[in-house]
Amino acid sequence: MPALPWTRPHPAPAHAPAFVMASRFEVHSLRDVPRFLLKSLAAWRQVTAAPGAYGASLDARPFKRTFYTLSAWRDRDALHAYARAEPHRGIMKDLRSTMRASTFVFWETTTDDLPLTWDEARRRLAEQAARDAAGGAAPGRG
Repeated sequence: MPALPWTRPHPAPAHAPAFVMASRFEVHSLRDVPRFLLKSLAAWRQVTAAPGAYGASLDARPFKRTFYTLSAWRDRDALHAYARAEPHRGIMKDLRSTMRASTFVFWETTTDDLPLTWDEARRRLAEQAARDAAGGAAPGRG
């Protein structure tokens, strides 16, 4: 399944700060994949209307049981508001039992660097996963 392309829900002002989040989710089994994918698409629809969302992409690797998200926001508060709002909040609670592993990484950039690249996101996620496995930096802080 190809990645959903970078979508721009709201125009980003030039030369402005942007808060970025990348995530990697792995589910326990192939049986969990259809449910996770359906729920992910509902969250995707939510992000396309979320205030402060500058852009997002989703990369599903169903046969590897892995899902990646990449998004840019006006600020940390906009991202947190999205995460606390329904349906995202309920989806994350509902899918908790299907999760094998997850990694989150956050960083700041400028709107001039949008759209973000998957290469950069995957590099940062791999570095964060290594830190998490070694018991290093606080989880998800990159």
